Amino acid sequence: MEGVKKFTVGYTGGEQANPTYQNIKDATEACLIEYDPSVISYQKILDQWATQHHPFMMQKTQYRSAIFVKNGEERRIAEEKIEELFVGSGKKVYTEVEEAGIFYRGEEYHQDFLNKQTAGRNTMYF
Repeated sequence: MEGVKKFTVGYTGGEQANPTYQNIKDATEACLIEYDPSVISYQKILDQWATQHHPFMMQKTQYRSAIFVKNGEERRIAEEKIEELFVGSGKKVYTEVEEAGIFYRGEEYHQDFLNKQTAGRNTMYF
């Protein structure tokens, strides 16, 4: 996405330090998105997230749906997006909005995972 500077896969949302994929502890798998707000808005990023995410099922902690926010404005936008998903679908949305805490970078094999899995293959995304 134009305006996204960096996309890092990792873990957050738990109390226990240094989670890993093999020892997730009480954390949630998450993505840290660094972006240029003069090019793309937080709202546009959430709009894109909503097209690629299925928040209508309750999941265990590792895979739960959550948006981690840094301030009140991000919280407002995230809560509005969740309401929009509910109104548009009529389904319960299991996405939690929480204050962003410590983010732990995931293992290297998780970074750019999709491209690593499809390297050398002819792949189409819909």
